[in-house]
Amino acid sequence: MSEVYSSTGSLTFRDRKFYLDGEPFTILSGAMHYFRVVPEYWKDRLMKIKACGLNTVETYVCWNLHEKYPNEFDFSGILDVRKFIRLAEEVGLYVIFRPGPYICAEWDFGGMPAWLLRDPEMKVRSNYKPYQDAVDRFFSQLITLVSDLQNCLKLPEKSSGGPIIAFQVENEFGSYSKEYDHLKFIQEARRKTLVKYGAKELFLTSENPNGITNCLFYDRALPTANFPSMKVGADTLDLIRKWSPSFPLMVTEFWSGWFDHWTSTHKGLPLDDFAQTLTDILDAGSSFNMYMFHGGTNFGFMSGANRFPESTYKPDVTSYDYDAPLSEAGDITAKYLKARDIIFEKILKPQGINSLPNIPPNTPKASYDPVEIKEYLVLDSILTCCNTKVESPKPLNMESLQIHNGFGQNYGYIIYRTTIGKGRKLIFEKQPTDRAQIFIDGTQKGVLDWRKGSVEQEINTDKENNALDIFVENHGRVNYIEIGESLLNEQRKGITGNVYLDDNCISNWTIFPLEFDSDFVQSVLNSSNWTSSHGKHIPVLCRTILTIRDTTKDTFILLSEWGKGIVFVNGFNLGRYWSEGPQRTLYVPAPILKTGDNEILIFEHQHVGKKVVFVREPILK
Repeated sequence: MSEVYSSTGSLTFRDRKFYLDGEPFTILSGAMHYFRVVPEYWKDRLMKIKACGLNTVETYVCWNLHEKYPNEFDFSGILDVRKFIRLAEEVGLYVIFRPGPYICAEWDFGGMPAWLLRDPEMKVRSNYKPYQDAVDRFFSQLITLVSDLQNCLKLPEKSSGGPIIAFQVENEFGSYSKEYDHLKFIQEARRKTLVKYGAKELFLTSENPNGITNCLFYDRALPTANFPSMKVGADTLDLIRKWSPSFPLMVTEFWSGWFDHWTSTHKGLPLDDFAQTLTDILDAGSSFNMYMFHGGTNFGFMSGANRFPESTYKPDVTSYDYDAPLSEAGDITAKYLKARDIIFEKILKPQGINSLPNIPPNTPKASYDPVEIKEYLVLDSILTCCNTKVESPKPLNMESLQIHNGFGQNYGYIIYRTTIGKGRKLIFEKQPTDRAQIFIDGTQKGVLDWRKGSVEQEINTDKENNALDIFVENHGRVNYIEIGESLLNEQRKGITGNVYLDDNCISNWTIFPLEFDSDFVQSVLNSSNWTSSHGKHIPVLCRTILTIRDTTKDTFILLSEWGKGIVFVNGFNLGRYWSEGPQRTLYVPAPILKTGDNEILIFEHQHVGKKVVFVREPILK
């Protein structure tokens, strides 16, 4: 490749160095995703990033929450990305903006909206025209919203411009594909939009060692590296050096820790290894972005999953603590203090900077008194609150349901109900995705999931008329696969294919999408069918009240005697819990609590507990 990229924005480079507004600049960045942190805490976390000696914050953009269904855009509340960028500027941080459309991020479907899969021919991350059209539509909204917040648009004595100094083109694309023209489409589509609004900032790509050479794009964007240690990443930096003497070194993802999967062990990066890699990166003359600096939480149903050729499906836990310098709750860690010392001694002190801002205090924590469950809502009563049900001769997966203007169900659970005669076993044409609980007349007969890997379940009933319920949980769509695989285009949730009772195909299904959106949650809370006992039936909704007399504080819900489900506090979906671990607690940020009565709603579908316990510290392993 004879041509190499050069930037026309305020962030430029030459001779292995970055220059910002013409002055030498080392990018000292930390990743924090606005959509994983309640907005009331954005400024606190940004101030802690600044106090660590960093000058930049990096964020992805979650397309799937911003456009929940086609042309239904939301940039409010926890999704107010423009406000987040302005807060970063107020604190004194620049911004690296990574708008996707694919972000990986251990986020459902890599940040892409599930409704794309309504198209049976969909080919995401490619130049498949319907995918291109969807990306264009999203970028026309997103880039319009933030393009005036670029550093290069600042003018003296005018409130113009903003802190954005770089845009990433797609994400780790070489690990997925060699389709150069798709990266060209993403950049040119974005450039078309950006040029229309006067944008000029630097473009970059980031690749892990597996994909760095698969789809070379350094004629159109600055190549940067992703890795956990210099031992793994040294070759990648050597390649960047080789491609151009102008290119500065940048580790866009220095993996400061790691993420966890349900049913697996807790992971992270030891402090000494973290310190050594940060030192090695700086000694190499490289800029960096710590991924993550503050991980936050996969609230709701937004946790992603992995599936590699040599392994099974591996869904991610709710916590995105990541063993990062700032904990899930934004607390200072030993890793934070070590990073602060290294950055100050190796970078800031030689620049003549003699002190750093004071570190903001950790947010207060509380272990509120346990509360007993007061009321229960059994499944049949739950289903009366479901405004949408689908009658079908055969099972339909979530994405194929004719709801939401034909774009299906994105997240949550789905129940398939019918009546069957006597028989020995159920046989599924394909394994349900991701976890199916099978009930006959309200009694659970078995569970099929990725660990069991079976498509058969013994039921052994001699009755002529049996109520069959198949309760399926969407545990999160895979967000990362290796090059040559097509799973991203195939992962439809629920039941795909026919279900048989012995040799007979079962027909006449009633399908209930349990999305647990705000309208549904309000409907179940308003139900008149709540009772003081659940009769040991599952799934079941459980309700209680936490009364707080003084100022609210962060806390963690510990559900040690419960089985599996999700928790809402004052209508806010905290995410999944599961007794299988490794995560044992759910983070409850103080801003979602209130002085007075707080309504706690638990949807349990394995084993019902009697009380809700609150603790001051997380249990993640």
